[in-house]
Amino acid sequence: MKLRSGIFFAGVSLVAMVLAGIGASKANDSVVKAASDPNGWAIAGHDYGNTRFSPLKQINSENAGKLQLVYSLSLASLRSNESSPVVIGKNLYVSTSWGPKYVYAIDAATGARKWTWQPDIPDDVLQYACCDVNNRGVSYADGKIFVGRLDGKLTALDAETGKELWTSTVVDYKQGSVITSPPLVVRDKVITGFGGGEYGVRGALQAFSLKDGKLLWQTYTVPAPGEPGSDTWKGDTGLHGGGAAWLVGSYDAKSDTVYWGTSNPGPWNTAVRSTGDGNFGKLTNLYTASTLAIDPNTGKIKWHIQGTPADAWDYDGVNELLLADLKIKGTETPVLMKADRNGFFFVANRETGKMISAEKYVFANWAKKWDINTMRAEEDPDKRPGPGHPAKDICPNLIGGKNWQPMSFNPQTGLVYIPSNNVCMDWSVSDVNYKRGVFYLGAEFPTKPGPGGFLGELVAWDPIANKKVWSIKEDLPFNGGTLTTGGNLVFSGNLHGDFRAIDAKNGKVLWSKNLGSGIGAGPVTYSVDGKQYVAIVVGRTAALPAFLGDIGKKMVAAAPEGGSLFVFALQ
Repeated sequence: MKLRSGIFFAGVSLVAMVLAGIGASKANDSVVKAASDPNGWAIAGHDYGNTRFSPLKQINSENAGKLQLVYSLSLASLRSNESSPVVIGKNLYVSTSWGPKYVYAIDAATGARKWTWQPDIPDDVLQYACCDVNNRGVSYADGKIFVGRLDGKLTALDAETGKELWTSTVVDYKQGSVITSPPLVVRDKVITGFGGGEYGVRGALQAFSLKDGKLLWQTYTVPAPGEPGSDTWKGDTGLHGGGAAWLVGSYDAKSDTVYWGTSNPGPWNTAVRSTGDGNFGKLTNLYTASTLAIDPNTGKIKWHIQGTPADAWDYDGVNELLLADLKIKGTETPVLMKADRNGFFFVANRETGKMISAEKYVFANWAKKWDINTMRAEEDPDKRPGPGHPAKDICPNLIGGKNWQPMSFNPQTGLVYIPSNNVCMDWSVSDVNYKRGVFYLGAEFPTKPGPGGFLGELVAWDPIANKKVWSIKEDLPFNGGTLTTGGNLVFSGNLHGDFRAIDAKNGKVLWSKNLGSGIGAGPVTYSVDGKQYVAIVVGRTAALPAFLGDIGKKMVAAAPEGGSLFVFALQ
């Protein structure tokens, strides 16, 4: 895909942006201050670059085996608890599933509850929520906590009291658009997307005033007829074309740019919106399965890259965009990294726009390679399904080489820690008509195990050498996100509920504790009064396994539903 305005990916490192404060005046001062505190966890991904790296090292690879439970908190909400807590000073803020049903503020060292907020969530949200009633956390700025809701609303709370300050409607949830991920705060704006790619919504990003919740701008991620890019859609199909920006965003203060991934196009039958085969030409379905670079002041799209043009496999492009500085060929290079669901790990220079690498980090046979010169995959035509052409043994499966569970980057080891999947599928298309608020798919997609006798894998990936350094194979897919630390550790859980501390250099499991329910959330770490803690939310997914046949049944059987926060420290 051709680039717009020159560049593809862009980013800043944790050290460059958060600790040194480059461009801090362009961000939000309170967020920059909180993120620069090594003792806290100020943003869902730890920092604006979504690195999920903490410099804390009191807990390290020498003593991790001595971790003990300090406290736990029942979230009073079962099913798909996927929140990464935010820690500001001595306060920890955590949300639950189902709405969220609750947001809690607790003492980060003791677990003592300070306040609880319970919104009034309609009973019918489940039927509009793909794929489940999850909530992945809250955001903080200027003494406020911000939370997106399954009923399509965005709420600001007083961080000290839990008092509701304002609530704004982002989208009508009854079209199939729920909000499951925390917003991104840049200066005076709270920016959020919403879900709905499987319901035929038209994706958008919107910015609301931090002060009073007024809408400041709205940018659709799929062009309407007559708008630039609309000729990449057949007729007016873009109006129900998906491209939802439902996961988390990143922010580069130096270039004053927000980055967000967009979801799959709708419907899954490509003949409705494109040619139905690999000869799609210009019918690429902008801006779906893409990465967008956006001006946070106006919402204008600066440039884009489309990872999977005319997507035929539900290779949803929303995965988080990790910003860092890497030494490539001896030169410190500002990059953005993305483990795309299509199985390719993208690294690109954020200043020159040159794609540095696009290599497979999992087994992916739908394409022979991703050409960094043409900015497009060289597909295997046998693996692209369409009318009269069912495809067999496509890898990866629609859950992707990596799903929403966050990866992390450790600048000390130079490795990215990716919770990956090894699942494949067959695919055949069928006729489909749009009906508001119901699935808009037009495909059958029976699931198959990937090769090698494993279904999931924690991969330590070298983004410079483009190779796997070590891995831990899992018998199930859809395992938990990762956290990495200055103590040479990676923390990650799995669907059985095993929460582990792992040597970041060699992959040796140093400590493991079963927490009673499957883990999807990303862990966090923080320090209070000189003591380091590690926190994890548990509560396995419930709805997604229905898409995965017998493999899904194994996922459900691996652990019961749950809903708890567990906090560990050295005792």
